[in-house]
Amino acid sequence: MRDAAPPRRGPSDEPERGHPGRPDDSAPPEGVRKKDRAPPDPSAIDTSRRPFVLVWEVTQACDLACDHCRADARPERHPDELSTEEGKRLLDEARSFGDGQLVVLSGGDPLARSDLLELIEYGTDRGLRMTLTPSGTNSLTPDVVADLADAGIERLALSIDGASAEAHDDFRGESGSFAQTVAAARAAREAGVPLQINTTVCAATVDELEGIRDLVADLGAVLWSVFFLVPVGRGRVLDPVSPERAEETMAWLSAVSESAPFGVKTTEAPHYRRVAIQRKRDASDAPGDDGIGRRLGITAGDGFAFVSHTGDIYPSGFLPRSAGNVRSDSLVERYRESDLFRSLRDPDALRGKCGACEFRHICGGSRSRAFAHTGDPLGSDPLCAYVPDGYDGAMPSGRAEAD
Repeated sequence: MRDAAPPRRGPSDEPERGHPGRPDDSAPPEGVRKKDRAPPDPSAIDTSRRPFVLVWEVTQACDLACDHCRADARPERHPDELSTEEGKRLLDEARSFGDGQLVVLSGGDPLARSDLLELIEYGTDRGLRMTLTPSGTNSLTPDVVADLADAGIERLALSIDGASAEAHDDFRGESGSFAQTVAAARAAREAGVPLQINTTVCAATVDELEGIRDLVADLGAVLWSVFFLVPVGRGRVLDPVSPERAEETMAWLSAVSESAPFGVKTTEAPHYRRVAIQRKRDASDAPGDDGIGRRLGITAGDGFAFVSHTGDIYPSGFLPRSAGNVRSDSLVERYRESDLFRSLRDPDALRGKCGACEFRHICGGSRSRAFAHTGDPLGSDPLCAYVPDGYDGAMPSGRAEAD
């Protein structure tokens, strides 16, 4: 394995099917790689017991200054980040959720940590499915991508928010980011690492989507993950699309998914499932998956959990209400038993328009966006244009003006 890139700053630190999660004692012994195993069967996983996706924000350090950044990232690393040993204990506990638990290492830019390869190797050896969301900087060289592949990374997720270098670099706040991201995407393909492209939808990017779709296909990505803006971090200053434009965009994405050579999923937009169903396409209450064993339609706290760089346990990085901290609390227990997580898994506990909606059991709205706008994670999602028949209650606040 090549030498890892040095840390930049700071202290050290959707369809393949498989079997359902097995007890903890079935995990592979130390040093035994199981990268070839199939992911757990999404339909067999009980989201009250384990998440489909566990995100660990390994750092908030990043050299970019993206307009939408949830983490409000900065160049320096936080002195209270989870250490290498604390991170390994977190990965040990993640393994106890069940065999093949999917772990996403995010940031900031995870490459700011000098121990990143060590953590990936450790998680892989423990039977976890390790994936990564690095930033598109000059640190993400082809050699680094090859090292990540050697360490056991199973998917690389890169962000593209413009169909041209000018549009993407302007949104990312860094000249050259587009070229670096595209080069890293091609390096991932060379290294045999499945590629995911993440794109933010807001007023500044929505007209770029058609061009980005073509680029996603050209890069050979297996999945396009389209994130509908939640106003947290620096994203608070961006303009969202209107509910009506969001509805049109989701219908367009549903049509794209029917013929594209890659999968399409949305993030913080579970009403995409309602839109797909209403288009009478092959979508039902039964969840699909995204090719890595992750069910489509998961929401904050229900199939999804997030651990911050300092160990706080959140339902999502976009819903920063803590249910505990991994330094003092069990991640597994907090996910399964905390009042916060349990309430988010009960669609009948939703309030307002979302609570009255007949699609609440397959959609439920973005709990993160409801929290960002109202302070109530069980409130209504202001991005949704759908009004249930007969509903005459209050409409959610924070609705953007129609385009």
